[in-house]
Amino acid sequence: MINLKIDIVSDVSCPWCIIGYKALEQALSELQGEIHADITWQPFELNPQMPQEGQEITEHITQKYGISETQAEQNRNMIKQRGLDVGYAFGNRGGGRIYNTFDAHRLLHWAESQGKQTALKLALFDLYFKDSGDPSDHEQLLGVVKKVGLNTSEAKNVLASDHFVQEVRAAQQHFQRAGIQSVPAVIINDKHLISGGQPAAVFAQALKQIASETA
Repeated sequence: MINLKIDIVSDVSCPWCIIGYKALEQALSELQGEIHADITWQPFELNPQMPQEGQEITEHITQKYGISETQAEQNRNMIKQRGLDVGYAFGNRGGGRIYNTFDAHRLLHWAESQGKQTALKLALFDLYFKDSGDPSDHEQLLGVVKKVGLNTSEAKNVLASDHFVQEVRAAQQHFQRAGIQSVPAVIINDKHLISGGQPAAVFAQALKQIASETA
C-alpha cells in the first residue's frame, strides 16, 4: 500500500471542484488496496472581493467571463451533466447568487484539526449547490457544522472572532505563489499537479504513475 499526500486547492462555490473530487474519489475507489490518500482541502477564493450581499449568479458569470446569458446557460447545463456523470446532482443553479466564502474557509481550517474537514467540505458543497444556500451566512454555516457532527459552540466562537484569518490568508498566498490561479488544483506529494475537473480515468492513471515512482 502506497500512501499519497493529496492537497486539493478549491472553493466551496466552484462546481468543477466537486466534480473533480467525485472523479478523484472514483479513482481512489478503483485503486483501493493499492493506494491510500491523505486528503487536505486548501483554501482558494474565486471571488475574494465579493461583498456580503453577494451577486446574482448569471450577472456575475457573464460579467466575469465576458460571455452571453445563453453561453452561461449552456455552460450550466454542461456542468450539470458532468456532475451526473460522476454521481453528483447539482440543484437548480439557474437562479441564485454567488457569495464570499472566506468564513467557510476558516471553518474548514478548524475542521481539519477535528478530523472532519472532508465531511464539512462536502456538506458545504451541498449547502451551496443542492440547497441554494449562502456559505457566507453564519447561521447557515452553523447548520452545516451541526449536520456533520462538529461542535457548534466552537464553530460559533471561530466565526465571531478572527480565528484562523492569518492561517487561511497564508495558505492562500502560499498556493498563489506556487502558481495556482484556477481550481480545482490537486497536488500530490507536494510536487505533482493535476488541474481541473478531470475524469476518473485521468486521476487513476496519474495516481498509479506517481505511486510507482514512490514505491
